[in-house]
Amino acid sequence: MLKVYNTLTKQKDEFKPFKKGEISIYVCGVTPYNHPHIGNARPFVTWDVIKRYLKKCGYHVKHVQNFTDIDDKIIRTANSEGVKWSDISTRYIDAYFEVMDKLNVQRADVYPKVSEHIPDILAMIQTLVDKGYAYPMDGDVYFSVEKFAGYGKLSGRKLDDMQAGARVEVDDRKQNPMDFALWKAAKTGEPAWESPWGSGRPGWHIECSTMSLKYLGETFDFHGGGSDLIFPHHENEIAQSQACCGHDDSFAHYWLHNGFITINQEKMSKSLNNFFTVKDILEKYPAEVLRFFIIETHYRSPLDFSDERLKESQTSLNRLNTAMENVYELEKQKSGQVSAASKALVDAALQAQKDFYESMDDDFNTALALSYMFALAKEINIYYHAVTTGEIEHAASDFAQAEAVYEDMADILGILVADGSKIAEEDTGMVEDLMKLIIELRQQARVSKDWTTADKIRDDLKAIGVTLEDSPTGIRWKK
Repeated sequence: MLKVYNTLTKQKDEFKPFKKGEISIYVCGVTPYNHPHIGNARPFVTWDVIKRYLKKCGYHVKHVQNFTDIDDKIIRTANSEGVKWSDISTRYIDAYFEVMDKLNVQRADVYPKVSEHIPDILAMIQTLVDKGYAYPMDGDVYFSVEKFAGYGKLSGRKLDDMQAGARVEVDDRKQNPMDFALWKAAKTGEPAWESPWGSGRPGWHIECSTMSLKYLGETFDFHGGGSDLIFPHHENEIAQSQACCGHDDSFAHYWLHNGFITINQEKMSKSLNNFFTVKDILEKYPAEVLRFFIIETHYRSPLDFSDERLKESQTSLNRLNTAMENVYELEKQKSGQVSAASKALVDAALQAQKDFYESMDDDFNTALALSYMFALAKEINIYYHAVTTGEIEHAASDFAQAEAVYEDMADILGILVADGSKIAEEDTGMVEDLMKLIIELRQQARVSKDWTTADKIRDDLKAIGVTLEDSPTGIRWKK
C-alpha cells in the first residue's frame, strides 16, 4: 500500500488514484533564464524516480511539466543582451533538456509554455472576475485572498498573521496586502498581449493553474515542486484553481515537496557565490554520479552538496556497478547444477525486492530502497566469487531471477546507465575491440617481461578512469 507525505494534510496519506489505474502528475518546471542549477535538478530527478516506480506498479502515468517562459528575469536577461525574450527562453529550455537527458530524466508527456496559453489564462482570469474572486485595477487584475475561505491551508499560515507581517510599501491599490496579481499591465520594453483589462502579461501563479487544469482536468493526483514553492506559489494556485472550479475537492489531491539543497551546509545563493549549475558539475563528475547523489537522500530531507559528498556517491555507485559487471560476466558462463548457494541467492533477491518495494511504498524512500539494492549487490558478488573460484557451478536459471530483480531496481532508480543513455551498439563494439587490442599489447609486454610498458599501459588506463581486473574469461576492463 503506497503512502505519501501530503503537504496539504501534514501527514502520510494512503494514496488512492482519482481514476483507477491512472495517475496524473503536475510538476512546476523551470524559469529558463539561465542554465539549470543543482536545485532545479533535485525535483526533476525525484519525480522521474516516482514516475518510474508508479509505472512499474502498473499505473498509466500522465506527467505535465511547464516552462515559465515569460518572467521578469527572462526579460531582464534579454534586455541586457539586446535580444528577444523568446531567444533567452528558447536557449535555456534547450539547455534544460541537454542536462536532464544526461541525468536520465525521462521526458514528461506535455511541456506547456506560458506564451502558448495566453487565451486559456485570460479565460480563467475572466471566470475569477465574473465570480467575484478577482478585481481589475488600472490595467492589473488581482485575486482577492479574503474571498477564498481556505487561503493558507497548504502552508499552514493564517491570513491575519500574513496581513500583519506584510510590508508597508506593497501596492496600496490592492484591497488586501496579500492579494496577488493575475494579470500585469504592460510596461515599456516588456512583451505584452491584449486583454479585456488592457495590454499586459500574466502573473506568475495563474499560469500553473491554467495549464494543469487544461491538461489534467479539474481534479488530478499529484502536484510537485520544491519546498520554496509552498508559499506563495502553490498556496495561490490552490486558491485561484478551487475558486475557479467552484468546489473544495478540485485541483491536486496530493502535494509533494522536496527539501532544500545547501552548499557546504550553507543555503545555496547567488549572493554567496555558491550557486552551481548542473552543466558545471557534469564537467567534473559523470551524470550518473549526480543522479545517485540526489536519490541516496530521501526527497523530503535537506541535501548538502559538496565535492566530498559527490566523491562518496561516486564510490558507492562504483560498488553497484561492480555487481552489474559481475552479472554480465556470469551471463557468459555455461550453466551447471543448482546448488544451495544459488537457491540462497534467489531467496536473498526475492527478499531484497520485497523490502525495496516496501521502501518505495513508504513515501518513495529511495535512501532505504538503495540499502536493499546494496544488500543484493553484495550477495551477487559473493555468488560470483564462488562461481569464479570453482566452489560451485553456475546455475543460470536461479541466477536469472536475481539478475532480473537487480536490473528492476536499477531501472526504477534510473541508474547503472552511463550518461542517461546506452552507447550505440556500433560504438560499443568499437570500444570493446580497442580495449581487447590494448589488453593484448599489455599481455604481450608482460610475457616479454617488459614491465615498464605493461605498467605504463595499466597506469595510463587508470588515469582516464579504466581499470583492469582478472576474471574467469581472462582480463576484463571497466570504467
